[in-house]
Amino acid sequence: MSMERLWIDFLNSDWHDWRGSGKSADRLDQPDYVLAFARDQGYGQLAYPLPEELADLKSLRELLRRQALRMADGKKPEEGIMKELNQVLEKAAYTRKLEENGEGGWQVVSVPVQSGWKHIKADIAASFAETIRNGEESRIRICTNPDCLWVFTDFTRSRTKRYCDDKCCGNLMKVRRFRARRKEESES
Repeated sequence: MSMERLWIDFLNSDWHDWRGSGKSADRLDQPDYVLAFARDQGYGQLAYPLPEELADLKSLRELLRRQALRMADGKKPEEGIMKELNQVLEKAAYTRKLEENGEGGWQVVSVPVQSGWKHIKADIAASFAETIRNGEESRIRICTNPDCLWVFTDFTRSRTKRYCDDKCCGNLMKVRRFRARRKEESES
């Protein structure tokens, strides 16, 4: 499971067509997507969330989006949002267990008391908290393609990446700027 990307993958379940068709979809409303998300993140086969679990997941996604927008604007984490995040983290119960680490040594691992959507929700919140703990909030970006709005982490040295994907959104925006200049020149 990729914990450092878990919250971003979850946040981007609010999909917008980056090509400009105006189409969008809340993928949390799509059972196949949600179950594949859980499976691909290493949580195994789960049942689709109950209505209250789905509402909780959407609420968490909105909370994370508000904070991601602040961080992308260079603002510090908002205290109220952090309190809400801590409430999510507090609802997950874990025990600790000593196990071999595969290298002849031992490690202490956290084991959830119960699996399911409450556990996944807490892991999503924890992955977001790790981003902040690691001082990476200044690397959070929102794709500048107004049709996309994908959240991503900018790992470039200069921290100037503007698009979630230079080959898709980057090329599309480059073509749009070129066509706008050409139209402007022809109208002059």
